[in-house]
Amino acid sequence: MKTTPVPPRGRPPLHVVQVIGGGSARVCTHVRSLTAGLVARGVRVTVCAPPGTEPDYGFTGLGARFVPLPRGTGPEAAAVLRAVCADAGVVHAHGLRAGVPSALALCGRRRTPLVVTWHARARSAGVRAWLMMLLERRVVRAARVVFGTTSDLVDRARRHGARDARLAPVTVSVTGGTYRGGWPGGPDGMAREKTRAELGVTGRPLVLAVGRLVPRQGHTTLLTASRAWRRLDPQPLLAIAGEGPTRPALQRRIDAEKLPVRLLGRRTDALDLLAAADVAVLPARWEGRAVVAQEALRAGVPLVASAVGGLPELVGDAALLVPYGDADALAEAVGGLLGDPARRSGLAAAGRAQAATWPSEDDTVAQVLSVYDELAPQGG
Repeated sequence: MKTTPVPPRGRPPLHVVQVIGGGSARVCTHVRSLTAGLVARGVRVTVCAPPGTEPDYGFTGLGARFVPLPRGTGPEAAAVLRAVCADAGVVHAHGLRAGVPSALALCGRRRTPLVVTWHARARSAGVRAWLMMLLERRVVRAARVVFGTTSDLVDRARRHGARDARLAPVTVSVTGGTYRGGWPGGPDGMAREKTRAELGVTGRPLVLAVGRLVPRQGHTTLLTASRAWRRLDPQPLLAIAGEGPTRPALQRRIDAEKLPVRLLGRRTDALDLLAAADVAVLPARWEGRAVVAQEALRAGVPLVASAVGGLPELVGDAALLVPYGDADALAEAVGGLLGDPARRSGLAAAGRAQAATWPSEDDTVAQVLSVYDELAPQGG
């Protein structure tokens, strides 16, 4: 981290309120990273988020104040934020569910700027899609600056009338979890083999997916693709780490079709699992700067992912991209990699090289702080 700046004499430290509307791991991890960097630079940080996020992400342990935020976008959440933001220099909302109550809380407070980071697009249909569009428009127009994590989100914010929309790629640390450092060629091959043995994949390839078990993650397509891998020798195991409402349906299909798939449930050792994998897959319907994609490329694990959202600009030529929902293309890409060690090695090297071009956590914090300094009223 950079050295902590000393506020000018007589001026209190900048107070920044970070607002999280949901419990997305991607958003909470980003806010945790921002919080750590801001506190280290002498910024006073308050994190407003659903109560369950504090035990998992430990914002107070980083030196921030934590305020539980009622779920939803209604007046109750806005009232909590109005009190918390009374002396804020900047309010930074992460996502639409955070942006709506933040905008309501700041009505009539022109001196307190609102920054919104748009991490992902909401997928809706019919009347709900129309309502979501109205909310999006209200939030981006209320914000002084909108950060979009992908180019398409920046473009969408501008079409909605954002005063200032900027590309704000975010990065995450790979030091979380219980990573034991055992990817091929890494410092601890024994740890890798231990993880593989625990999963029962000694002598056979391991294909890994990490993500919540919900329809948008594309697990149905992934199971369809796994049918083709039954013909491979040795037959790979597809392991899916994550928990969610579609688990019972996925398990029934695995059992009925005798698929080479194992549902691992929620895991705290996702980095170890990645390090043990021969190929990582990300078949989601939409992703921005997906954490699992960043971790896979950093670890030198070949990645096959949907060509959606911000993934193409994140991975460049360092991963194989296939159309979303195309099980045949997904099966062919993974099967081809499993049968071509030289190509896997090439992608591993390309992944590490691509990851080296991404902004560091320190770069991300510095970029955000420069915007705060640009917007915050003197003495905020």
